Amino acid sequence: MLGEPRLSEPQRRLGRALVRRAVVDAQQRARAGELAPERIVDAALAALPDTAAGSLTPVLNATGVLLHTNLGRAVLSDAALAAVGVAAGTCDVELDLATGTRGRRGRGALDALADAVPTAGAVHVVNNGAAALALVATALAGPATATPEIVIARGELVEIGDGFRIPELLAATGARLREVGATNRVHLRDYADAIGPATGFILKVHPSNFRITGFTSSVSVAELSGLGRPLVVDIGSGLLTREPLLPDEPDAATALGDGATLVTASGDKLLGGPQAGLLLGSPGAGAELVHQLRRHPLARALRVDKLTLAALEATLLGPPTPTALALHASPAGLTRRAEALAARLRAVAVNASAIPSEATVGGGGAPGVALPSAAVALPERYAAALRAGRPSVLGRLEGGRCVLDLRALPEEADDPLYAAVCAADRATRPG
Repeated sequence: MLGEPRLSEPQRRLGRALVRRAVVDAQQRARAGELAPERIVDAALAALPDTAAGSLTPVLNATGVLLHTNLGRAVLSDAALAAVGVAAGTCDVELDLATGTRGRRGRGALDALADAVPTAGAVHVVNNGAAALALVATALAGPATATPEIVIARGELVEIGDGFRIPELLAATGARLREVGATNRVHLRDYADAIGPATGFILKVHPSNFRITGFTSSVSVAELSGLGRPLVVDIGSGLLTREPLLPDEPDAATALGDGATLVTASGDKLLGGPQAGLLLGSPGAGAELVHQLRRHPLARALRVDKLTLAALEATLLGPPTPTALALHASPAGLTRRAEALAARLRAVAVNASAIPSEATVGGGGAPGVALPSAAVALPERYAAALRAGRPSVLGRLEGGRCVLDLRALPEEADDPLYAAVCAADRATRPG
């Protein structure tokens, strides 16, 4: 079977082992009577991935969630993808080509991050946002330090997804948590009363994936900066500067300007880049802490690879990211696209209609913020067939309908989305 001419190119592209497994699976189906023997090669070809030797399937994100964690959060820009292609080969990630000597690893990405936040005195990058916080806790309040306590408000002991919780993450580093305030209210005096000789730093965590309303109070970064201890601010979603569409979402530049010693953030959320943990220190004390963190033994275990560094640099220096474009998409433009797509589908007898919709940021960012959007509504039975297609299409079920929100999809995705719906229609028609 592997000598079949139609399987030669897939073996070259995907590898012999993957093609062989697809052939063996098809043969087993034929032996079980599920498949005609002459269809084995066809079935094997159909089971093989279209582009890469891996199990990941391309998905059109029609959920209306811009940063969908289950779909990998931020979509990389074309500039970032091109940079990853360069980094995938032999490159000067840790070499100074001018002198022929060892160079600073990831210097381009670090310089780009520093340029993006000029108020930062020093920057560093690790492999994700939780890693950035773990490195800070280990270095400044771990068991090897004389200051093993972290002061944090009770209302900021958040769960960050998949069952992982900030207090458990910090406790795993060996640090002790000194919780202050009540769940809904904390005051400056609560922090001040908790600070003592064992205090390593004060931690302020942005509760990015939920909101508490009503009888509440919190303490600002500016107020906490005057308590005489390092202030670490985890802003979460990765905004480097203010975003007018999300006025309540914290950003690194403002936090540093308000007196934060260190700011931690994620790279694959609103920044629109690869998964990474960003560390930004204030001039002076914060910069010294960043240099201390960079040389900590744990920093090596949390080091990012060359592909991440390349994608991050291109994200920072390149054109607007897909995340930024989706966030700023015109509601009128989205409505026009939805109406045109629904009309095309009705022309081929698909029961489709354009409807108003609401999208969200997702990825733990901007909780409660609704972004006006537009969608194509289909009968609910299309949902499973769309998920099973190539590319897969993920919408949402709402009011007995399959709703395909366009906010997270660029306009060039409209044709593939149309083709996917037509394929799902054929797959779901009786007979």
